[in-house]
Amino acid sequence: MNPLGTGDPLRLGPYRLLGVLGEGGMGKVYLGRDGAGRTSAVKVLRPELAHDAHMAQRFVREAQAARAVTGPGVARVLGAWTEGGRPWIATEFLAGPTLDEAVERHGPLGEPAVRALGAALARTLRDIHATGLVHRDLKPSNIVLTSQGPRVIDFGIARPEHGLTLTTTGAIPVTPGYGAPEQTLGQRVGPPGDVFSLGAVLVYAASGRRAYDGAHVAAVQYQVVHGEPDLTGLTPALHALVAPCLAKDPAQRPVPDAVAAAFAPPKGAERAWRRGPLADAIAERERAARRLATHTGVPDGAPAPSRRRFVAGLAAGGTAALAAAGGGAWWLLREDGGGKGPREKEDTPVPRPWDAKRLTADGYREGEAPQPLWGPVDVAILAPPPLPLPDRDLVLMPDSDGLAAFRVADGQRRWGVESQPRSGSVLLPGGLVATGGKAPGAQGRLLVLDSATGREKWSDDIRVIAVIATDGTAVYFTTGRTSDQEEIVAFDLSSRSVRWSVRMPVKTYSQDSARGVAADGRLVLSGFDGDVVALDTRTGRQAWRLAGQRPRRALAPAVSGGVVHLGGRTLTALRLTDGKELWSVAAETPVNVGYGGWSSPVLDGDALYASDGDQVTRRNRHDGSLDWARRLPGGANAELGPAAVQGGSVWVGHGKSVSALHKDTGDPAWTWTRDGIAEWKLAGAGNRIFLWHQNRLTAMPVF
Repeated sequence: MNPLGTGDPLRLGPYRLLGVLGEGGMGKVYLGRDGAGRTSAVKVLRPELAHDAHMAQRFVREAQAARAVTGPGVARVLGAWTEGGRPWIATEFLAGPTLDEAVERHGPLGEPAVRALGAALARTLRDIHATGLVHRDLKPSNIVLTSQGPRVIDFGIARPEHGLTLTTTGAIPVTPGYGAPEQTLGQRVGPPGDVFSLGAVLVYAASGRRAYDGAHVAAVQYQVVHGEPDLTGLTPALHALVAPCLAKDPAQRPVPDAVAAAFAPPKGAERAWRRGPLADAIAERERAARRLATHTGVPDGAPAPSRRRFVAGLAAGGTAALAAAGGGAWWLLREDGGGKGPREKEDTPVPRPWDAKRLTADGYREGEAPQPLWGPVDVAILAPPPLPLPDRDLVLMPDSDGLAAFRVADGQRRWGVESQPRSGSVLLPGGLVATGGKAPGAQGRLLVLDSATGREKWSDDIRVIAVIATDGTAVYFTTGRTSDQEEIVAFDLSSRSVRWSVRMPVKTYSQDSARGVAADGRLVLSGFDGDVVALDTRTGRQAWRLAGQRPRRALAPAVSGGVVHLGGRTLTALRLTDGKELWSVAAETPVNVGYGGWSSPVLDGDALYASDGDQVTRRNRHDGSLDWARRLPGGANAELGPAAVQGGSVWVGHGKSVSALHKDTGDPAWTWTRDGIAEWKLAGAGNRIFLWHQNRLTAMPVF
């Protein structure tokens, strides 16, 4: 959120304005708060447009349309004023991601959730049509998912059922691929037009693909009018339900009541927004909205809260989307910002009770390492373990007996369970951790624990060799009796069953399993053979492959914003969907057996950190441009494992030492040296850096 500027009103009706959520060509949207402390989104027509008869008419029509629809599937209008020089509409503040954001972040919805979505939206369209209106702009970005179900927003181009378009053919305000053929052609648009849009929305929800797509707008519009929809990825049952909604002839499309009846979801289908990763995202945004309503009060004359603080409070580590009816995209807060504020330079975590205090400038001496916060604590394991895994007030590490949890405050052991020490573990939504549990034979079983207590929540007897990754909807792990028979398995968390299992597409080694990351519909695997492969998380099919990136050493990929970043022979950014190279920087050091080349990259907001030999660099993750490069003290080669970033520091292990650098400049702060040249494992969280080295775990402070 941006602060109020010159010319912005301080109050509109009963709402005191706290800041600017966003703006577009037609108006601004403010965060408002009434005398009872309730927050709202207040949309205001620009002063210079208030005298434009067409714009004023459209704004008044939007207010009237939004107030006329009172069903549970739309955001409530709290107030409106359409007279005078500053017309405004105030709507309830909805907390939750839009449908397009949910699909992008968590993947397509399963069939039960699509049925629940279709039935709910059809009932909402019925309520809209009952008022004599046609929405005319139903699309994924105009649907907000809340804990109570989907809500339709933005009545900006809603019209009476008998109304014709106001502009010429081809210039109508319709979103390509979602507007009906008659709307695209500038003809009369009635309720069947909204049903067509509903069909296109459900195709996207179920498959993550547009029903109609093309290289440019004209191509998409041609497909809508003359082509057939792409229903790839829909189950046979959903195909039969959605196809009639996309009929070219409006008279052949079902009415909303029929759609709602046909889509009748199975019992419990609404759990999609009440349980699981999507529900967790919704719940976090609702908690943030409640905090906002309680704590955003700004005394008269005080400056408005900064956008950084606002976004940090709402996002709590993820993308925040808080929307209200009457112009959805205008007040969605996305990663690229809802206003004109500067791009965030680095991640800004929300303070938590277990966080340590950062060192102040007078709390340490440059060149002199401070004392550890705690440790070293013995954490013995036969082979180099995975990275320390911070989880709220605990840090998880495998030891000789299995998996152990230590308090981040003092290093005291909280709990330990028998598991396969080399299997690895991943954090799941709802305070859970998945690992490979002990089982007869060499392989373990899939074991899911309460991460706070270590108690078993559930398990499955499927064989587990190494847990690789999770995207919140599934756990991805390797299985098989021998390396030649090794497979990668996607285990669905909602159904607790195998989603798919395929032959492992990269080579592994007994002491060095594949490294991987799962996000945005792709599982990216880096193998011992140097190949990097991306699999479709829905089907297990290979999406793309990059060969020979780092032979004899699997390097962990890093993903952000639909881009995967890789170390090895090159420091490379690839488009996650199809593997297209976006930028690449060759390593200066030669790649030998187990050594050389770029390290695994580490992301921190827009910054990317990686080491090449004894040189640590920071680059812009979007284009690879260099911010700074620094040589490590003593010229020692950096550890090939990832560095760690926390607070204002970046930490890199090398030989007997680990060095802390100022992350904005690369200038060395200090070097901490231990006995013995061995591999370092580093992770940062809660203003601490956790270091594993020679079977010992230590927590260090950061500045």
